[in-house]
Amino acid sequence: MTHPLLDLPPLTAEHFARIAARVAALLDTEQDVVITQGEALLPLEGCIRSGARAGSTALNVVTGPYGQTFGNWLRDCGARVVDLEVPFHTAVTAEQVERALAAHPEIDFVSLVHAEAATGNTNPVAEIGEAVRRHGALFMLDAVASVAAEPLLPDAWGVDLCVIGAQKAMGGPAGVSAVSVSPRAWERFAANPAAPRRSYLSLLDWKERWIDGGRTALLHAPAQLEMLALEACVERIESEGLTAVMERHAHAAAATRAGALALGGGLEPYVYEAKDAAPVATTLRAPAGMDASALVTKALAADPSLPLIAGGGALAKEMIRVNHYGVDATRGAVRSSLAALGVALAEAGATVDPVAAGRAVSEVWA
Repeated sequence: MTHPLLDLPPLTAEHFARIAARVAALLDTEQDVVITQGEALLPLEGCIRSGARAGSTALNVVTGPYGQTFGNWLRDCGARVVDLEVPFHTAVTAEQVERALAAHPEIDFVSLVHAEAATGNTNPVAEIGEAVRRHGALFMLDAVASVAAEPLLPDAWGVDLCVIGAQKAMGGPAGVSAVSVSPRAWERFAANPAAPRRSYLSLLDWKERWIDGGRTALLHAPAQLEMLALEACVERIESEGLTAVMERHAHAAAATRAGALALGGGLEPYVYEAKDAAPVATTLRAPAGMDASALVTKALAADPSLPLIAGGGALAKEMIRVNHYGVDATRGAVRSSLAALGVALAEAGATVDPVAAGRAVSEVWA
């Protein structure tokens, strides 16, 4: 008995290469694109372990938990790390990056998260890229949460390593990711004796055995279901139009912010300024004296499919996330999420106005 998810013809090298080319087109990049067979932490760690080494100095911008992870990896590679930390309720500025680079001219590697879904902020990559380019450092960008949710132009912005994942705004699978690699990043990797080789973390293996080999022989059996799902989600983005997909996410973010303010009950945006808020997810600060995790649990009781989650780690008690990305970047998902939060807040004793919240969402979307 055949099964449509199990009995599939082999994924050829040619098909694999075609999918990578479509991802490159999505990023509007002429750099080499490597599809990596795992969640985006795989290429992110691979980039850092290939680009950082003992004796190097890295500027690590921390606007959320992933920036903290990158700093740990950089130190593990023997690099001296300059952490540029900003409060999670805001974004870093190009001026702050410029000052850090000027204070440490030895910096040769910069790591930055474009949009932090975990904290709901987004950073001005175009302006930061200009500063990094003038300085001459290698620039690594985590664009996992921003791809397909907001403009992302690695070539135009001087990004040497742009890592994406399919599971958020792209509306695809979690088990496959990709990275675009500039020529000077390849040179940096090749000159690093500590760069991973013959390893699942090795990007150089893909360069030498796949790209330089003419993309005719894969390094290992591809994650076939994930690759086909990646192809399908790129096709869906192409069909809707990338601009339309980004506009849908922008509407969802603006509507969630406006609706939460109209709902009342003490609920407030976690990211203070709307210009610093990511279009992929809106974070909200729970009212004083209320536990965010408990509110989310109550809100999900009637509909567990809503894109609501409490903040991670230390933020679990104070932050609520509305993950309006991918198929959930819709007016219906936003309205339903805010309505459920309104019920939870009312049960906890807060005074809320769900009608005003729904009206605010509709007005923004219109």
